[in-house]
Amino acid sequence: MKIAYYPGCTLNTVAKGFDTSARESAVLLGFELKELDQWNCCGATFPLTPDNVMGLTAPTKVLVNARKEGDTVTTLCSVCYNVLKRTNKVVRDDKEKRGVVNSFIEEEYDGSLNVIHFLEVLRDKVGFEKVKGVVKRPLKGIKAGAYYGCMLLRPVEDMGIDKAEGPTIFEDLLRALGCEPVEFPNKIECCGAHLAMGNEDIVTKLSGNVLSSAKNKGAEIIVTSCPLCQYNLENSQKRLAEGAGNTQMPILYFTQLLGLALGQDERSLGLEKNLFDVRPVLKEKGIYL
Repeated sequence: MKIAYYPGCTLNTVAKGFDTSARESAVLLGFELKELDQWNCCGATFPLTPDNVMGLTAPTKVLVNARKEGDTVTTLCSVCYNVLKRTNKVVRDDKEKRGVVNSFIEEEYDGSLNVIHFLEVLRDKVGFEKVKGVVKRPLKGIKAGAYYGCMLLRPVEDMGIDKAEGPTIFEDLLRALGCEPVEFPNKIECCGAHLAMGNEDIVTKLSGNVLSSAKNKGAEIIVTSCPLCQYNLENSQKRLAEGAGNTQMPILYFTQLLGLALGQDERSLGLEKNLFDVRPVLKEKGIYL
């Protein structure tokens, strides 16, 4: 099985471990993530003003290129997933905007592509039971907090990956890997997102709330699917370390944890790029790379 894959900008640069661990995990699970032959930035934000049709052109161009390679495309980044899926719905359902966008990009696209997140591939196409059966390095005893953030789930009428309140797709994967999922109140709250570009104080506060919420419920690590969330949660810990709120909690991409359980080596996991080392937690549980 081959699935068309859109990596996006961040996974092609600073989040390479997110990308490489996913590709290798796919191989170990019996399928291939086939990177699109041509792709561009999705724009990183979905246009919120109704008349900003230009903001739909970049993600629609991605969808056009993906449609040439099949009827389904998957991505890992929560932001890319949010932008592509919402754009696809607008182009499919709004004839007027579809016409304008198609005239801008000089291509014809009707919104017929199926945009899915890699978590959906694991749940719906592979199956978490199969994932569990392929695990070579069970992550027993690791208390992992699944952090969904904002963009993976909302707006729920557009995304549809899981319930906006009380989602379980992350936790179900963690259980398949042998982890102990930790429920914490802030798992679907915002980390500060793009405010990191101009207002670190707000990001530190919001991310600090997420970190303390997870820690207070017993989490030893946090798992995410969003490079921006990962950046904010890691760097907020650096700023919090100057005060009394230091957590020093490893923040991993879910594919790093998946790859770890499937027996990948350090090269493909990219753990050296993470700000806080997860290896002491692994060693404490008797898990070695």
